[in-house]
Amino acid sequence: MATHLSVEMPLVPPTTQGRAVLARFFQAISDPNRLALLEFLVEGERSATECVQLLELAQSRVSSHLACLINCGFITSRRQGRFVFYRVEDQRVIELVKLGVEIAADHAEAVATCTRM
Repeated sequence: MATHLSVEMPLVPPTTQGRAVLARFFQAISDPNRLALLEFLVEGERSATECVQLLELAQSRVSSHLACLINCGFITSRRQGRFVFYRVEDQRVIELVKLGVEIAADHAEAVATCTRM
């Protein structure tokens, strides 16, 4: 189901550096654990402890994933006493993930069997 979009700007940045930044953007959301964190944080602000419980990974691994999402500007954190809370900062990332879910569903078999990634 191909959809043709009318775009006034280039589909991808015209420079090598711009394309590298765009690729890194997609790498940031390509990790299953970071996707799970984004989905979890859409429901509202969550503590670091809740994020660790969700992923069932070591606290240091979860912190690394959260730091990636923060550094990319997708989520923010706030400290309250000894606790750190996280929330989605840019709702457009969530919309992109939703679109990705739809596209992946339309091409699930091809994506699942792709040997080029």
